Amino acid sequence: MAATAAVQATSRRAVPGARAIGAVLGVLGALMRGAEATAGPILDLIIRLWLAQIFFVSGLLKVADWDVAMALASQEYPVTWMAPGLAAVVGAGIEVIGAVLLAFGLATRLAALPMLVLSLVIQIEYLALPTHIYWALLFGWIVVRGPGPLSIDGLLGRGFAETAFPLAASLSNLFRAVTRYAGPVYDVVIRVWVAQIFFLSGLTKIDDMGTTLVLFRDIYQVPLLPPAFLAYAATVFEIVCPILLAVGLLTRLAVLPLIAMTLVINFAVLYHGDHYYWLMLLGLILVHGPGPLSLDTLCGRIVARSFPQFTGQPERPLVDLPHVVIVGAGFGGISAAKALAGAPVRVTLIDRHNYHLFQPLLYQVATAGLSPADIAVPIRSVFRDQTNIAVLLGRVTGVDTDDRCVRLEDGRRLPYDYLVLATGARHGYFGKDAEWSDLAPGLKKIEDATEIRRRLLVAFERAENTDDEMERQRLLTFVIVGGGPTGVELAGAIAELARHGMRGEFRRIDPASARVILVQGAPRLLPPFPERLSAMTQRSLADLGVEVRVAARVGEIDTLGVRIGDERIAAATVFWAAGVIASPAAKWLQAEHDRAGRIVVGPDLSVPGHDGVFAIGDTALSQAWKGQPVPGLAPAAKQGGTYVARAIRARVRGRRQPKPFAYSHMGSLATIGRKSAVADFGTVKLSGALAWWLWGVIHVFFLVGMRNRLSVMVNWFWAYLTFRSGTRLITHGNETPATARPAAETA
Repeated sequence: MAATAAVQATSRRAVPGARAIGAVLGVLGALMRGAEATAGPILDLIIRLWLAQIFFVSGLLKVADWDVAMALASQEYPVTWMAPGLAAVVGAGIEVIGAVLLAFGLATRLAALPMLVLSLVIQIEYLALPTHIYWALLFGWIVVRGPGPLSIDGLLGRGFAETAFPLAASLSNLFRAVTRYAGPVYDVVIRVWVAQIFFLSGLTKIDDMGTTLVLFRDIYQVPLLPPAFLAYAATVFEIVCPILLAVGLLTRLAVLPLIAMTLVINFAVLYHGDHYYWLMLLGLILVHGPGPLSLDTLCGRIVARSFPQFTGQPERPLVDLPHVVIVGAGFGGISAAKALAGAPVRVTLIDRHNYHLFQPLLYQVATAGLSPADIAVPIRSVFRDQTNIAVLLGRVTGVDTDDRCVRLEDGRRLPYDYLVLATGARHGYFGKDAEWSDLAPGLKKIEDATEIRRRLLVAFERAENTDDEMERQRLLTFVIVGGGPTGVELAGAIAELARHGMRGEFRRIDPASARVILVQGAPRLLPPFPERLSAMTQRSLADLGVEVRVAARVGEIDTLGVRIGDERIAAATVFWAAGVIASPAAKWLQAEHDRAGRIVVGPDLSVPGHDGVFAIGDTALSQAWKGQPVPGLAPAAKQGGTYVARAIRARVRGRRQPKPFAYSHMGSLATIGRKSAVADFGTVKLSGALAWWLWGVIHVFFLVGMRNRLSVMVNWFWAYLTFRSGTRLITHGNETPATARPAAETA
């Protein structure tokens, strides 16, 4: 206790060297936690699949030739306490069934335990090989630590204990106890086992250094490195690193040279299957750390007590910390809030909805491809484990910059030290909002998507019911205004739904006869994309039956249709994908803004004249894209949110501010229809099926929540194979201004 108090006192006196060490260790700790969170699940999955395929193939071979299986059980490795026939059945069953369960991560620990026993039986009763010990060590890791997040158990584990399955609660408690009490001991076992392999190798080299030098000169050759240097370096690493590994001191750093040496030996000198098991065991230590029973953990606890500002532990109570208020839980707001995890601040995230919406796939909800629940996730669930954030459901009506507080619709006032405005954008009808907004809904919210879906489906239903051929044609005419990504994707999806998704479902109409018209005021579709991709997009839409009108403007929209230039088109349903305007955040602050209402921000995304106030995403006009305005894309909002969080962290800790925000364009994508999309990554430009697959993978990856990713993949896979979608629901009545009958007819 006295030593700890002395260290804390030194920290409070702000000794530069001690604080520098604390900062470095804090950064290293954050990197290690990040590595475990990202690479850990992947490594766990790789190990499970590796072991599963070995045992599955062995089991299949036994099942395919049962005489051989019986001969092995009775002669090669007989088990004295089990009859040969029973031993063969049990062994093959463990290898086949256990491997399948292991691969999917279902009942994983219960599957890994008999496979662990089988590995030891093979080692003891049949043939002693290091490989069998490695199997046992890896199976033991799975039994003790579980399968990891990328498994069925990982997805269902939270609710398994509360199910009605027999012994569910008892098994869950047992698994937690095994991980808690046996896990630290098993970490030591893994570390010591791996350490002795390399340590003995190092001792062998020291015992006969002459032979070692000859081996590195003639066999263990690495280009550009002298053999003598390699020999002595390898010897030192194989002595020092295993010692550090065994006691758990600088463990991850000690593992890195051993991994490098193993890779060099395997791929440059001598290939051997055991090297892969070395890499797996070393990878577990590198990713998951040395465990509680290590000097690293002891040192980490001392650092956490002495330098809480560098370890995510606030030095003072949360209520006394600077208050960061984030308005809007879109891509920018979510990214800013996540990036403030562990910072010495308290965060309040305000949104008028209780969910975060993945807007790029909103058009699929509008065209009955996905359910709203597939692309939305509750905000509170996103931040369940982030203790310095509070989520507030409410609508912001203004900002009082003099009193530094946010005004809410219900009259509450929320003080702030730092304010991040990530309020997004809404539809803009070029000054005709009052006349056109009800007639031509846009696509920014879930309510918009379900309204578009309702109008779309109602139009087909009413066309089926009418006897008037002209009215039927009007009902089956759909006009989309705006040829950007949203308009293109919406037009392509409607055309595919009409041509394929509804085939054979109506008796009086042919849905494929629907007329889909895409109107674009600019000379070409997708103006931000290269001309070649714009032309390809127009051709692909034409192949789907979409009529594309470029350099055309809509002059009138009413209940009967639209006027495009001088042409009058009878259309019951019009959708808006043309213009957007920013939220009223600029008015709240009385800040400088552009014609679309975006706040003109400084190089650090702060609002000039308002200390501690930042604007990001569609709310902000930033010239951070090589001197050009940052586009209103999800990656731009996410980058802005992360940058602002860094800037706030620096201010709170009294550090140097980060360099001015610079937007890094990752590329633009737009899907046109089945097997057709365009992608622009600067020097790389793709179109067709490859771009379509890439578009799908990227969108699934960026969805929030594993449930959403799985749900979207299943829905897409089903729709792709069957041309069917299961979300064609008409809700909230069946009348809209756009689908109502003309006045003359209803009279």
